Amino acid sequence: MTAFVAGLDADPASAYDPCYQGYFRCFNAGRYYEAHDVLEHLWLQGGRDDPDHAFYKGLIQLAGAFVHLRKQQEHPTHAKHGRRLRPAARLFALAAANLAAYGPRHLGLDVDAVCALCAERTADLIRANYEQNPWSPDGLPKISLA
Repeated sequence: MTAFVAGLDADPASAYDPCYQGYFRCFNAGRYYEAHDVLEHLWLQGGRDDPDHAFYKGLIQLAGAFVHLRKQQEHPTHAKHGRRLRPAARLFALAAANLAAYGPRHLGLDVDAVCALCAERTADLIRANYEQNPWSPDGLPKISLA
């Protein structure tokens, strides 16, 4: 994990942990599994007593939701991957629930905007009756630190 995080080119002058910075680099590049993985390292390190525990968990769930969307888009007829739209919607809802208490901004993140992204993607999925994937590699969502 240390070598992977070092390879993400985190800003050493930043007040934020390299794993936290790495999450955004991976997420914005569409590397959702890696984003999930790198932030999970920080989340587990802090434990349940960390005041940011639910915040990190929400961001991990957000990345997980996009893992589902990406896998479904890449393999829509696959027995497992083709059924990932409902689980994605559930993870978007969980992510928003975990993040909402930290809004409007927390650790340099516009939490309200991320919660809005979760709500938009969930609404897209529901409106399409879980039959159309709103994710596209041509329009990757971007979230960034202020």
